Amino acid sequence: MKKRRPLLHFRSVVRQLSLAGAGAVVLLILLVTACSPSRSTYHSLFLRLSSNDTAARHLHALTRRPHVAGSEANAVAATYVLKTLSSASIPAHIVSYDVLLSYPVHRYLSLSSEATAPSVSFDLVQEIYPGDPYADVAAEVLPTFHAYARSGTAAGKVVYANYGRVEDFDKLRAADVNVAGSVVLARYGGIFRGDIIRNAQLAGAIAAIVYTDAKDYGGGVRGKWFPNDRWMPPSGVQVGSVFRGLGDPTTPGWASVSDCERVSVDEVVARGLMPGIPSLPVSSRDGEAILKTIGGEVAAADWQGEEGAPVYRLGPGPGFVNLTYLGNETIMTIQNVVAVIKGKAEPDRYVIIGNHRDAWTFGAVDPNSGTAALLELAERLEKLQNRGWKPRRTIVICNWDAEEYHLLGSTEWAEDNREILSSRAVAYLNVDCGVSGPGFHASSTPQLDRLLKEASKKVQDPDNLSQTLYDSWVTSDSPLIGRLGGGGTDFAAFVQHIGVPSVDMRFGRGYPVYHSMYDDFVWMQKYGDPLFHRHVAAASILGLVALKLADEEFLPFDYMSYASELQQRAKMLENELLGKPVSFSSLYKSIEDFKNAVAKVNSQRKELESKVWLSKWKKDPVKVRELNDRLMLTERAFTDREGLFERPWYKHLIYGPSQHNGYGSESFPGIDDAVKKAESSNTSYSWQSVQHEVWRVARVITQASHVLKGELT
Repeated sequence: MKKRRPLLHFRSVVRQLSLAGAGAVVLLILLVTACSPSRSTYHSLFLRLSSNDTAARHLHALTRRPHVAGSEANAVAATYVLKTLSSASIPAHIVSYDVLLSYPVHRYLSLSSEATAPSVSFDLVQEIYPGDPYADVAAEVLPTFHAYARSGTAAGKVVYANYGRVEDFDKLRAADVNVAGSVVLARYGGIFRGDIIRNAQLAGAIAAIVYTDAKDYGGGVRGKWFPNDRWMPPSGVQVGSVFRGLGDPTTPGWASVSDCERVSVDEVVARGLMPGIPSLPVSSRDGEAILKTIGGEVAAADWQGEEGAPVYRLGPGPGFVNLTYLGNETIMTIQNVVAVIKGKAEPDRYVIIGNHRDAWTFGAVDPNSGTAALLELAERLEKLQNRGWKPRRTIVICNWDAEEYHLLGSTEWAEDNREILSSRAVAYLNVDCGVSGPGFHASSTPQLDRLLKEASKKVQDPDNLSQTLYDSWVTSDSPLIGRLGGGGTDFAAFVQHIGVPSVDMRFGRGYPVYHSMYDDFVWMQKYGDPLFHRHVAAASILGLVALKLADEEFLPFDYMSYASELQQRAKMLENELLGKPVSFSSLYKSIEDFKNAVAKVNSQRKELESKVWLSKWKKDPVKVRELNDRLMLTERAFTDREGLFERPWYKHLIYGPSQHNGYGSESFPGIDDAVKKAESSNTSYSWQSVQHEVWRVARVITQASHVLKGELT
C-alpha cells in the first residue's frame, strides 16, 4: 500500500477546512443579512412613526409672533428650529449672510374724485378680527408695503390695468388709454407683483397700486370671510417683494458674506430688477373705492369684478390719487439653519431637503406648515437612527431665511457652495407652503417623475383613508406633475442656477389669505388642516422621497421621462412657429441622441442589477458609483455658463421663469424670450436670434447625452 505524502495530506485538509470556512462565512453573512432590517423595512417604519400632534405643536410654536426676516422674532424662530434638530440628535448649525433687506418707514395714500376735489386718506391698516388670539402681538406686523419699492411721491389720475400683464397694457394701448403720467391700479392674481410694477413703469406710469380683488380672494360671497370663512377680509392686504432678481440684490451671482463686493441700489434699479417708481399694496375695500372714481371706457367682461361689484372702467381718471412711500433699505444679518445626517457609504453625496422659516406675518401656511412638516420628518429620522438605520448618502436639512424678500437665504447658500454642490448634490427637495388645503400637488425635474409616483403609492391620502395619495392624485383635474421653471420658491437656485434634480411639493394650491396678517394658526386649524393629517402626509411623502434617494444603491432616476418631455415640448414649439424662418432639426437630432444615451444607461443599470442576489457582494463598487455619478450630473449639463440672454444668473436652458412673470414656468426659456422679441419686431435679425437659441438648447442636450453615456467623443 502506497503511503500518502504528508504534504499532500496537509493540503487536502487545508482545502476542506477552507471550503468549510467559506461556507461558514457565507452562512454568517446570510444570517446577519436576514437579521438586519432592510432599507424598505426602515422606509415603511418611517411612514408609521408619524404624529399629527407633533406637527401641530411645531406650527403653534413657530407662528406665535410675526417673524419677518431680520426681526428678533425670526431669530427666536431660528433658535427653535436649531434646538429641535439638535434635540433629534442631528448635528445642526447656523449659517449667516449679510443681505440687503427693505422695511417701510412712511406710507400715505389719498383719493379724490378729481384733481381739484377734496381728498380722503386711506388708513392702510389690516383690521384685527373678533376674538383674535394674536391681537396682543398684532402691532409687530409690519405696515403693509412692497419690499424694495422705490421711495418717492406721485400724484395723478388712475388707470385700471386688470392684472398688470404685458397683454393687459397692450389692450389699454389698443383702447387709446394713455398710461403715461398716470398711477396704475392693478389687481393681484395674474403674475408676480414685481412684474406688475415693472410693466406699469415701462408703460410710463408714475406709480402703481396693487389691490386684492374680492373676485379672486374674497370668494365671491359678500359678508363671508375670515374668521367666519376661509376668504380674505375686506381690509386684508397681500404684501411681498417686488425685487425681480433672486438672492441679495447687491451681490448678484456671489455670496453675501461680510465685507464682500456689493453693487449699489441704483445699479440694481438701472438693470430693471428693482422698481423705478413707487408702489403700494392695498385691500379689496380700498381698491374698490378707487375703482368707483375711474371713468372712461367700460372694461371688458374678463376685467370686471365679482357679481355686485361696481362697474370697472379703464380711465384715466377722473379719480386722482396722491401716493407717498418711504422705505429703508439696510444690510441685515439673516440665519439659515443647516443640519447634517452623514451618509455611511457615500458621505460626499448630498440629498438636500429645504424649507424657509421667515414670514411676512404669522406664516401658518407660508411657510411654517412646511417648517412643521420638516421638523416632524427630522424627528422621525431620529427614531430610525435609534433603531439602527444609517443613510447610504448624506442627508442635509436646510431651513432658509429671507425667502420672502425673493429667495435670499437659499440663493446665498447655493452661491456660497456652488462648486461643491455642482459635484456632490444628488437632489434638492423643497416644501414651502406645505399645507393650505386638500389635494397633493408636486413639480419636479422629469427624471424624478417615476420616483414621485412610486412614493405617492405608499402614502395614505389624508382626505380619503381608503386610498393612497397616488389614487387621488391621478383622478384630480390638475396636471399630475408640474415643472420647476418658475422662480417663486427656494428650488430656483438649485435647478436654474446649478442644475440639481429637484422636487417641490404641497397640499392645496393658492389660498386667499396669502401674505396677509390672517395667515395664522387659527386659519390653519379652521380651514387649512383641522386635524393636521395633511401635515403628516406632507412629512411622509417628502421624507420617503428623500429616503429613497439617500438609501437606494442605484439612484432612482428615470431619464426616459426627460427625453419624452423634451420631445413633446419641441413639437409644441415647432407647431407654434409654423411658417417662421426657424429650423428645429438640430433640436430633434439632439433629443434623439439623448434617447439613445438613456437607453444605454438603462441597459447598463439593468445589467448591474440583474446579477443573482448572492453576487451582490461581488459588484464592482466603482462601476456602481460611476453610473450614479452620470445620473446625478446629467442635469448639470442642461445649464450653460453664459445663462439666459440678459438674465445670466439663470443658467438652465430647459426650465426657467418667464421674462414677464417671475412665477411663470417656461420650457426652453431662452427660446421663449427670443420668440417674444421676434414677434414684436419681426426683423430678420430677431428671427436669427431665435435660431441661435434653438442651437444653444440643442448643444446642452447633446452635452447631457455625453454625460449620461460617460464617454468622450
